[in-house]
Amino acid sequence: MVVGIDKAASAADSVVSSAKKTPTAIPSDSVINLARGDPTMYQPYWRRMGDKCTVVIPGHDLMSYFSDPGNLCWFLMPELDDAIRRLHRVVGNAVVDDDRYIIVGTGSTQLFQAVLFALSSPQNPDTEPLSVVAAAPFYSIKHGNMGMSSFSSHVVGQPLILHGLVPHLVSYPEETEFLCSGLYKWAGDAYSFDKDGAYVELVTSPNNPDGTIREAVANREGGKLIHDLAYYWPQYTPITSKADYDIMLFTFSKATGHAGSRIGWAIVKDKQVAAKMVKYIELSSIGVSKEAQLRAAKILEVIAEDCASSGPDKEENFFEHGHRLMSDRWEKLREVVKRNGVFSLPKYPRDFCNFKGKDTDSSPAFAWLKAKDGLNCDNLLREFKIITRGGPNFGVDSDYTRVSMLSLDEEFNLFLERLAEIKGAANRM
Repeated sequence: MVVGIDKAASAADSVVSSAKKTPTAIPSDSVINLARGDPTMYQPYWRRMGDKCTVVIPGHDLMSYFSDPGNLCWFLMPELDDAIRRLHRVVGNAVVDDDRYIIVGTGSTQLFQAVLFALSSPQNPDTEPLSVVAAAPFYSIKHGNMGMSSFSSHVVGQPLILHGLVPHLVSYPEETEFLCSGLYKWAGDAYSFDKDGAYVELVTSPNNPDGTIREAVANREGGKLIHDLAYYWPQYTPITSKADYDIMLFTFSKATGHAGSRIGWAIVKDKQVAAKMVKYIELSSIGVSKEAQLRAAKILEVIAEDCASSGPDKEENFFEHGHRLMSDRWEKLREVVKRNGVFSLPKYPRDFCNFKGKDTDSSPAFAWLKAKDGLNCDNLLREFKIITRGGPNFGVDSDYTRVSMLSLDEEFNLFLERLAEIKGAANRM
């Protein structure tokens, strides 16, 4: 159990040195949590936008349960419906024709439950629960919360200053099993699923955690598909076509970074499925906050207007800004990993992006980091006070771990500094 610690070679040192130029408000001995996907990276951009996205709501406004009684999704604000459809048309990442139903939810988490309810009900009481599967590596099995007691074994004798240690959000298996529903159940990896009868496969593309473009893999008779397209936006991946699936899930948090507003939306073809989803949300929360919807509508409209406008002095739009930041972070991370010699990263194909009008690289929201020589990647990083989410949480081996690329600059730069210090690791438990 010997680990050599050395400074990475000059190129990696250069990357880290440039990162150090940014003033940091994070104590150098802090534990940094990159297990979560909190998109705080976008805060400086929205701060620079000033009052463009400000929404003022008088005290007498928005008091009714109903937003649009004539709409199938009666709690969906018309302003948000219009903004969602316009942004998708401007970006070109999803078909939003008038015959598609937009269903708003309290984040995509509620929408996921609503879809499972819609696809599995009603059933005969004697019928087995509907199987729910996803191809590994799939969205994490369990919470990434690390308390002081479980972390202390990795940093014995060192000062422990916790920075941002909070529970991570839910995952596909947890969400499926949480309500202990008799309608559906988690059935594991889609690659190994061989059961006859109806089932639901979750297709996440780009995939969380590894950033790959996915298609259904089970492909058995009786299957229904849910496409989670949370990261199908130009800052993360080339937009190669308009997605046109039966059920598509999107989330405000990953599109723009506004995770705290808890807004997600589904684009659904089938009216009966859409109606059942609305019924689920009606029963579970009697709709979705109008205040959050109006804020989301305003921000999406500002982005769409900015993307649609042009001119010689035009500054980069939100997606161009996001892609530049993500590309820069990936370039720095790949340089450190290359010089480090302990880890490896996936390579992604370069493709033509219809939104940008040119070939672009993928810059996923998470780095799917692999440790060489069979090391436990998550545990190794914890030695250096970096919390990530290990491969077993996603249904794969412990030599993989997921690292968020969406944190504040200070956190990301500190991560690069520490990663550059890990060199020549071998024979670690």
